[in-house]
Amino acid sequence: MKNKIICLLTAIVMILTLSACGSQKTESPKAEYNPEPYGIHHAVITVENYGEIHLELDGDTAPVTVKNFVELAKSGFYDGLTFHRIIESFMIQGGDPEGTGLGGSEQEIIGEFESNGIENDISHKRGVISMARLGEDPNSASSQFFIMHRTSTHLDGDYAAFGHVTGGMTVVDKIASEAIVEDNNGTVAAKNQPVIKSIVITD
Repeated sequence: MKNKIICLLTAIVMILTLSACGSQKTESPKAEYNPEPYGIHHAVITVENYGEIHLELDGDTAPVTVKNFVELAKSGFYDGLTFHRIIESFMIQGGDPEGTGLGGSEQEIIGEFESNGIENDISHKRGVISMARLGEDPNSASSQFFIMHRTSTHLDGDYAAFGHVTGGMTVVDKIASEAIVEDNNGTVAAKNQPVIKSIVITD
């Protein structure tokens, strides 16, 4: 009987220990931000039936964001994805493997913008590329990005702008003006989403 009681008590202690461990919060790696500058890089987005969008990426202002974008592009992650949300006179958004605005890559990155405690002086002017995120979580950016069709400085300080278009804004204009949208939020049905043939990092 004594042995049974000891075994029972031991089992209870083990259950309580596992529960406590499971409920402990570990400090997020996002709590520390001290990246090395990532330098200036250039990329070319080729959009099927539209043409090329040339970008300069500022890895000194937004090193984590640019590194993430460059690595995804080099891995071929973006090839065959689409622009799934398009609002003329605002922006075109793409890079979601689900094509719904709810998908992303396996990794989320810290939001490099002022309201998240990180300096970023790139303003959301026409031609600027920036990272989309899910809901209100400042550190939920993953693979989705958007390119400004028109200047929208109200986004400054809340989204991680990380570069700008150096050539091919006519392609952005064409995508924005020709999009067939389903609602006021710029949702584009899968069959009508412009396809990203590739994103190539040129340097």
